[in-house]
Amino acid sequence: MEGRPTVLFGGESPGTGFAVRTVLTNPSTRPGLDLPGRVRMVGGEFPVPVGHVVLGLVTRVEPADGSDGYLEFEFARVRVAGAVVLEPGERRDVAFAVPMPWELPVTVVNGLPRLNLPMALRTEVALGPDLDRGGLTGVFVHPLPSQERIMSTFDSLGFTLRQVGLQQGRLPGVRQTLPFHQKIGYWAAPLYAGPFTEIELTFLAGPRALEVVFALDRRLALAGASHYSLTRFRVPHTDVDHLNWVEVVDSWVRHAVARHAAVRSGAREGPALSESVNTNRPPDLPPEGEGITGTAGGEGGI
Repeated sequence: MEGRPTVLFGGESPGTGFAVRTVLTNPSTRPGLDLPGRVRMVGGEFPVPVGHVVLGLVTRVEPADGSDGYLEFEFARVRVAGAVVLEPGERRDVAFAVPMPWELPVTVVNGLPRLNLPMALRTEVALGPDLDRGGLTGVFVHPLPSQERIMSTFDSLGFTLRQVGLQQGRLPGVRQTLPFHQKIGYWAAPLYAGPFTEIELTFLAGPRALEVVFALDRRLALAGASHYSLTRFRVPHTDVDHLNWVEVVDSWVRHAVARHAAVRSGAREGPALSESVNTNRPPDLPPEGEGITGTAGGEGGI
């Protein structure tokens, strides 16, 4: 949308009296749900041709190269209305239900919105070849039940939340639909401290299951170096209420720590990856058309 003037959310188009306002039924949502609402357009002093009404989710992410600043990403665009002409003073409501991607990052962590994770719905109303206006309204993404259980279990096991962010790019060997991924970082709990100092979670949900990627890191301050490893797990959505989450998450962490320690010692080191990530075997690739297999408490694999 670069180079195109943008009608502010809830504002008027200068010189026409035309106004547009987007209202969400509930600004809180979860991955995989529909986000309902309506776009209200009000005609101005004379007939106004509207080319289209398009909605798109917008967020900002850290650049993949680690440079300062943020990149704006618009994704999940949905056309909710085509060409219409609004007569003077006419009011027209366009109802919508925008499907939320399953990989939608969580912006509400431990019950609190993260101010560094802005998520918004952009309203784009085309009023003519030289006027394409867009406005933003905030969206709050709450975790899925499985994501919430995992994060609360990390707290109960003694991990300390360090930071939550979004990064451009894809993780190696992981099938993703969005061009960025979320990182939920924790300081290591005393129970597991030693082989690593930090652990990051990335949630990649799908219609049937949640995939969890663990990234472990131990920085060597004097050498200015770090060692980084990935381990993947999978849990079906239907198992959420039937698992002992402390046992499951503890087994995941212990398995990831064992792999991390093996790679750190040079045992069965995997191939070099462009993201400077080492694993003790090649990254798991999901079977064609099947997603990633594995069960709760087990490592994702073929």
